[in-house]
Amino acid sequence: MVKATWLGHSAVLLEGSRTVVIDPFLTGNPCAACPPDAIKKADLVVVTHHHGDHLGDAYALCRATGATLVAMHEIAVEGQERNLKAEGMNIGGTVEVAGVKVHMVSALHSAEKGSAAGVVVEMDGRRIYHAGDTGLTLDMQLVGEFFRPDLSFLPIGDRYTMGPASAAKAVEWIKTKKVVPVHYGTFPLVAADPEEFKKKVGSLAEVVILEPGRSVTV
Repeated sequence: MVKATWLGHSAVLLEGSRTVVIDPFLTGNPCAACPPDAIKKADLVVVTHHHGDHLGDAYALCRATGATLVAMHEIAVEGQERNLKAEGMNIGGTVEVAGVKVHMVSALHSAEKGSAAGVVVEMDGRRIYHAGDTGLTLDMQLVGEFFRPDLSFLPIGDRYTMGPASAAKAVEWIKTKKVVPVHYGTFPLVAADPEEFKKKVGSLAEVVILEPGRSVTV
């Protein structure tokens, strides 16, 4: 069993036999559920891409908790230059840290260093897909075929990522059991309506609309 907590924007905390933090943009996030120093324990800090609203507090969290940074090669190198434990990878690859597998999958988006990606985190018999920032891409069909996620976190904010309509199409392709919309409502430019997303998904999956700080269990 894995407890997944949305911390606001695209930040997610996964708690099971290990603790995994994904895209910890907390400092400067007006919707953050907690400050970074509230996270006292982490085994992995996973970053989908090198943009400030995803890289966020990753380095500081790794330093404070001793967590291993798992990210695109260029981000991992930057972490190692800061004397952090880091495992670099790239799209198509898998890294295992402390019994947790991180699979890196495609995303359509820009990045300041390296490329943007999504990740599938495999822990305690569950598979959680975090799409990062992305537009709709047929590669999501491969995510569905290969991983059949138990839970997915998909951006719906539009403008910089998928909007509600394209994110709903992604749900069809991913074949996820549950889905949580993220990357919306943080700033006016990404003020999407999660209820619109839920309506468009219909019976394809269970849509769980969370407030920052709330959780879903798989």
